[in-house]
Amino acid sequence: MRLWHQSLIKKLPRQQLLGQHRECCALRGNGWGKKHATVDYVFKYPPEYLVAFHDHVMYEMHKRGYKVDTAWQKSHYRGKLCSSSWFIDYDIWLNAYTSDIIYPEHNDAYLHECLENLKSKGVIIDDY
Repeated sequence: MRLWHQSLIKKLPRQQLLGQHRECCALRGNGWGKKHATVDYVFKYPPEYLVAFHDHVMYEMHKRGYKVDTAWQKSHYRGKLCSSSWFIDYDIWLNAYTSDIIYPEHNDAYLHECLENLKSKGVIIDDY
């Protein structure tokens, strides 16, 4: 599992963007709080951060004409297999959504790590 650096969302190729959506869905669902070295930092923050990040991913998908199950656009939704829902504090969500970078861990070093990871998959993003 990996959340790509936030600034890369709009530049990700189709496969990685759709994969990012699946990762966000998994984390919002029963994957919330389950240890995974690459994404453990997500659990240090309120769920509103993940929902805001996922909203950026879904916005980019929408811009490209990809279909997203509208249930995921509901901030409290956690998936068909998750029995609980979240109460989302709109102010926390809005603050996260309007931030240039939602997760502080998405710094320059993490951007470089993501770019190297993409490069190892044969994906070159020229703007960096």
